[in-house]
Amino acid sequence: MFSEVVKLDGTVERGGESERVKLYDFHESIVNALRPTLKEGVRSIVIAAPARTDYAANFLDHIRKHHAWLVREGPNAATFGELVGSAGQLHEVHELVKTKGFREVIGETTSRDAGSIVAALEKSLDSDDSGTVVSYSLEEIEDLVYGRHERSSLRPEHVVLTDKYLADTKDRGRILRLLQISKNKGIKTTIINAETRAGLRLSQLGGLVCFAKPNRKKRE
Repeated sequence: MFSEVVKLDGTVERGGESERVKLYDFHESIVNALRPTLKEGVRSIVIAAPARTDYAANFLDHIRKHHAWLVREGPNAATFGELVGSAGQLHEVHELVKTKGFREVIGETTSRDAGSIVAALEKSLDSDDSGTVVSYSLEEIEDLVYGRHERSSLRPEHVVLTDKYLADTKDRGRILRLLQISKNKGIKTTIINAETRAGLRLSQLGGLVCFAKPNRKKRE
């Protein structure tokens, strides 16, 4: 969320037989290209398109019509932001991320993304029927992520912490290892700005939480 490194993750080319098919397939290819990134826990997506074009609007319309799960409130939802600018080449992206407009858009999208995470947290705290278990201690979260208890009935899905927690903790090495192993195991990880409303709420709970679901395989 706070990385300033720009790298090319992949390219998508348009194809198809008719203009409508081309556009549909092109948008589907973009969604498929995003899936691995979404599985890693990235939820803030900025769409850049040149001025006086409807590229971004058309893609977002495709998302709403064919992939409502991406914008519907829930743990798998993503937050989309729009930005005017060219991003067809890597050097253009490098210049784009330096602009004030990009910082404002990414700030807005990550804030909404963090808000969704905390909303899910509040829902879990308010209801025993949410199906989600929230852990707060580093030791307990390590046990879940590292699978120290083979017969554990819980499956970790998302580790969330504030940037202040990461900066201030005396266990920074343990936290970084936890985040890396979580990523390797396909567990989502998110670092939230502690100065946002969502960050302040998370700080009240200690600054570090882990969402886990009942492990059906273990129970069977």
